[in-house]
Amino acid sequence: MSDSSKNIVEFTLIYNQNKGKLYNYARKMISDRMVCEDIIQNVFLKFFENMYRIKNRERVEVWLFTTTRNAIFTFFRNKKTHVDQFGVADADEMEIKDNKSLSDEYENVELKEMITKELETMAPEQSEIFLLKEYGGLSYKEIANVMNIDEELVKSRLYKTRQKLIDKLSKVIMNERQL
Repeated sequence: MSDSSKNIVEFTLIYNQNKGKLYNYARKMISDRMVCEDIIQNVFLKFFENMYRIKNRERVEVWLFTTTRNAIFTFFRNKKTHVDQFGVADADEMEIKDNKSLSDEYENVELKEMITKELETMAPEQSEIFLLKEYGGLSYKEIANVMNIDEELVKSRLYKTRQKLIDKLSKVIMNERQL
């Protein structure tokens, strides 16, 4: 197999392993589907052009998330949009691919909407770490590398964000039960 064929196979494998996680992360950061698709496409184009430069193959995912994050913040700077806009405009288009009952699916969509709404009220540093962990599936170390912060700070912010979400969501659930 030629070097170019090996590169295409390797690229395809990496693309298939990471496209969903990167898209989910970008989609939670930017509510515009077309912009997210453009960003992810451009990230993978940059990756294909630069993949031979990445010496440590274990850092590919960190490189992809860092590049995606940089592209998102470039988009925000170009649009002069605040980073704290983490909404999902079309949450009703979410697909749930489980064999659950319709009521379970509705509850999942409703819960995701509540989480998204609460993330919008939090500081960008907290909500972004949550999105990288929960939707991007990154480890603490990988998040620290992507955001260029200490791993302990990642853990602390993630813990605080989860506690805020638990507190807020439990209050919402308790209020609904009282009605």
